[in-house]
Amino acid sequence: MMPSSDPFRLASHPQVKRNPSIEELSALALAYDDDRLTDTGAIAAYSGKYTGRVPAAKFTVQDEVTEAHVWWDNNHALSPETFERLRVRLCEYAAQRPLFVIDTFAGADPKYRIAVRFVVERPYHAFFIRQLLIRPTPAELESFMPDWHILDVGRLSLAPSDGTGLDALVGLDFLRRLGLIAGTQYAGEMKKSVFTIMNFLLPRQGVLSMHCSANVGADGDTALFFGLSGTGKTTLSADPERRLIGDDEHGWSDDGVFNIEGGCYAKCIDLSAEREPEIFAAIRAGAILENVVVDPNGRPDFADRTITENTRAAYPLDHIPNALEPSVGGHPRNIVFLTCDALGVLPPIALLSSEQARQQFLNGYTCKLAGTEVGVVEPQITFSACFGQPFLPLPPRVYGTMLAEKIERHGARVWLVNTGWSGGPYGTGARIRLKYTRAMLHAAFSGQLDHVEHRTDPVFGLSVPVTCPGVPDEILDPRRTWAEPEAYDAAAQGLKDRFDANFRQYS
Repeated sequence: MMPSSDPFRLASHPQVKRNPSIEELSALALAYDDDRLTDTGAIAAYSGKYTGRVPAAKFTVQDEVTEAHVWWDNNHALSPETFERLRVRLCEYAAQRPLFVIDTFAGADPKYRIAVRFVVERPYHAFFIRQLLIRPTPAELESFMPDWHILDVGRLSLAPSDGTGLDALVGLDFLRRLGLIAGTQYAGEMKKSVFTIMNFLLPRQGVLSMHCSANVGADGDTALFFGLSGTGKTTLSADPERRLIGDDEHGWSDDGVFNIEGGCYAKCIDLSAEREPEIFAAIRAGAILENVVVDPNGRPDFADRTITENTRAAYPLDHIPNALEPSVGGHPRNIVFLTCDALGVLPPIALLSSEQARQQFLNGYTCKLAGTEVGVVEPQITFSACFGQPFLPLPPRVYGTMLAEKIERHGARVWLVNTGWSGGPYGTGARIRLKYTRAMLHAAFSGQLDHVEHRTDPVFGLSVPVTCPGVPDEILDPRRTWAEPEAYDAAAQGLKDRFDANFRQYS
């Protein structure tokens, strides 16, 4: 079914601004949205009650398009009738408020691109999505025909009687190509809705959709970095020695890798110019800070956790000096599975066999960091299939099979990299230093780790380098960093048992 050309009744709406400039949106955000101008020129905005995603509020309409394909154990079903009642409810609310229309593309490869029209009530959200997705040229805007329409009215809190039992909704109707967002003003729900759409559409076109960042080296070697929020995708892909393709969402087609987005959405808790200079410098005019505390002089305090641990910075790709344009690359030579191991037992880097890569991808082990989801206040062990389970509309085996085929066809090497703890678990040990992780990745990508001795980890069976330039040898062996090796053994075996138990569902 073709989507309605005006599903949100814009034709009769008296107050609609269509594709305003970023300068206009900045002025409107400061005047009407309780936002603040920082001393960097970036806008600081606040999302209210929800400062992270609300997984329980995510729904997919169950109909002839989705019923036989969607992974319903992972996706809350909504009837077409309930979705339609909600659409009418949101439209009635939106009719009484000024609205912004932002036309965007998702997919840097034109062969797999979709056109998405956002209708939003907050200037901050209009600013955000304009910078996060791909911005059409003036000529493209003149002929813009949306494939999808998404209405975002986060200030409207729903009642249980509205049909979801919650005060929030992030709903997708694949038959009518509509998205509805209400009850949450966390801007990340908009971009993740588009990612969920692409996770449904791309595999049906033979393209693997991936929750990963990507960059490319001087000799054209593309690298992918899979991982959940907080594992280092954005930080590690923003490497001054490599060119950035994108920081979060990509497709892998028969032609290579392409970015789904046109911007970056970086965690910025404890951000500093010394540790992450590229991201720090990107926070200027044209960027927006989300839930960052700003002092009376307009200075962002990136160490302040008063509002949330999940503070964010959103900025367009061209704020990174070495970003690729267009944001496409060749087939990856190296693939990195990032995990934030709060138990402190996984090695900081290991080379995976093809079977180990399959297991690690389907298990998707990491620890959710504080603030990334509602209710997460300290690291929580989780298994997130394909390193992106919240955004998977299809069963994990679909993505796992495609990844395994592409790895075999193109000969990519797969590395497991732990960006979590060493010397003990969270609360006892310390997080692995960023400079060590960068040194290990540079050595892996350059081939230096091919020429050093490797040991086989006795618990996990992983191939672990014994030495690496720029990294103390003891860091490479997590057991040596613990004060009590026997405590390490027990913790490592406990995690291995959980790996095996979780993987049985895919065996």
